[in-house]
Amino acid sequence: MKLQQWIMQHKNYWTAITGTLIFLARVAELFFASTLISKTLLIIASLIGVLPIFLQAYQAVKVKVISIDLLVTIAVIGAFLTGEYSESAIVTFLFLFGNFLEQKTLEKTRSAIHSLTKMAPKHAFKINSGGTIEKVDIDEVDEEDQLLVKTGSQLPVDGVIYQGEGYVDEASVTGESKLSKKNVGDRVFAGTFLDNGSLKIRAEKVGEDTTFGKIIELVEEAQDSKSSTERFIDRFAKYYTPAVLLIALIVGLLSQNIRLSITILVLGCPGALVIGVPVSSVAGIGNGAKQGILVKGGEVIDTFPKVDTFVFDKTGTLTSGKTSVALVKNYRGDKNENLQIAASVERESDHPLAKAILNYVKLTDYLPVTKTNVIKGQGITAKVQEQKVFVGNQKLMIENQVEIKPKIKQDIQALKAKGYSLVILAVAGQLVSVFGIKDQIRTAVKETLADLQKMGVADLIMLTGDNQETAEQIAKEAGITQAHGGLLPEDKAEFIKKLQVKGKKVAFVGDGVNDSPSLAISDIGIAMGSGTEVAIETSDIVLVKSAFEKLVQAYDVTKRTARNMRENIFISLITVFLMFLGLIFGYIHMASGMFIHELSILIVIFNGMRLLINH
Repeated sequence: MKLQQWIMQHKNYWTAITGTLIFLARVAELFFASTLISKTLLIIASLIGVLPIFLQAYQAVKVKVISIDLLVTIAVIGAFLTGEYSESAIVTFLFLFGNFLEQKTLEKTRSAIHSLTKMAPKHAFKINSGGTIEKVDIDEVDEEDQLLVKTGSQLPVDGVIYQGEGYVDEASVTGESKLSKKNVGDRVFAGTFLDNGSLKIRAEKVGEDTTFGKIIELVEEAQDSKSSTERFIDRFAKYYTPAVLLIALIVGLLSQNIRLSITILVLGCPGALVIGVPVSSVAGIGNGAKQGILVKGGEVIDTFPKVDTFVFDKTGTLTSGKTSVALVKNYRGDKNENLQIAASVERESDHPLAKAILNYVKLTDYLPVTKTNVIKGQGITAKVQEQKVFVGNQKLMIENQVEIKPKIKQDIQALKAKGYSLVILAVAGQLVSVFGIKDQIRTAVKETLADLQKMGVADLIMLTGDNQETAEQIAKEAGITQAHGGLLPEDKAEFIKKLQVKGKKVAFVGDGVNDSPSLAISDIGIAMGSGTEVAIETSDIVLVKSAFEKLVQAYDVTKRTARNMRENIFISLITVFLMFLGLIFGYIHMASGMFIHELSILIVIFNGMRLLINH
């Protein structure tokens, strides 16, 4: 038993040894004219190569399954008995090499769960009954415990704030890049980070019951459900293998010609069938890789062309994932001077909108700012070059009697309706500029989605943790057919499950940790290359350079590859059928059959290589 396990564990080494021996046999025959050495090497290659195949066939027979391994084993033995050592060696190598290719291309990484687990909170600061603070292991935290969260710390549980305020980065749960302001009474989630401030929270959910814990659980469930998929060749072999064996047996009984029966098995050996699908798969994957599209296996190629519904995360997928100044409306004075004033004042703030303005203006020299006063929920008042300056929202302007003319009011309302966050600049009592800030849609999104619809995609759906109004605005700009806001990771995964129950083939496109359950549970998960490691590992396809327009190429490449696979299967089967037909009518014998068999292998290889050419 231990020997058998050792052989199966080192099957790839046996494949390499078999291939090397075949090569050396050809060298001995062509360059040294040594038939004896060549034949000896081929015999050794056949024996080494058939051993793991025989063991697989034996295991299948034990559970009453006639597998393709059994057909290959009998064919190799038949070729061996009839002295066709070259054929027996090549057949074993092709079969083992086909298995190797399939194993590599279909292999799914399991490290996503480990990565998620590493990101889960490990410790918490527990507030004891006497008011003392103690650092404890996360497993020691119970519901209703009171906890302290410091600036820069990870929130250890799902809970409610009962004291303090701050800005929380919730990207790991909601996927939203914008920092969320949290006050007393607001809910917070485990796995998120307190960017600044100090919070005291009361634990509501701990451990596996937290939102972050559910993310891990959902990914585990979804990956387990995918791991049981049967190999395509095995499914086909369920019918092919018994048919060939039955034909060989019937012919042998009727003709009393054992050599003829063995010849049928040799000719029926699915060399082209075994190698054809993996070659197409590898070539298609190679083409995708050249274009910056990482396709994780042949099963993805088989499934992706059947997708009729694309579901998108918003932040970091349809949008850039970073809040930035999208437009500036200048109403009075010199625009550049106003930008310099705004940046100089916003330099005094750590608010995300202030950072967006600083990144937009990109100054090296700032104006001196005095008498700075940060007004909670409104903005900043300051003095710049002896002028009173207000930088903030509309409420700040109203409270300081800054006139907002009707035309500017219309502009402000229009920008708000389009989902912009606004920062208004007033100098010396006069409103001079309005900054429109938002997470902007990626370039080529609208064109890409239109192309997908032309290629037969029926539904384009956006799911986001952002509010419904913003979701609908982004959807309108991008050309999305449906938009659903205010969703947590488990809500998104549940939405996808409902689509699948309706018979939809779903591809989900995302980039964050919070997207990993949806990426895993969808029929095809597609991650942006700039996304988190967990999202990339959980997905089936990665757009390496985060170029959204590559979605169309990915869809096209997999469609062409799937078609190429079907072509290779057809070539393989029609070749076997014609050889059988020729054998029956006396036109095909062992030697000519071997030549056609090898030629069919070359044909499917060259057909697969066509996929390396970009269209």
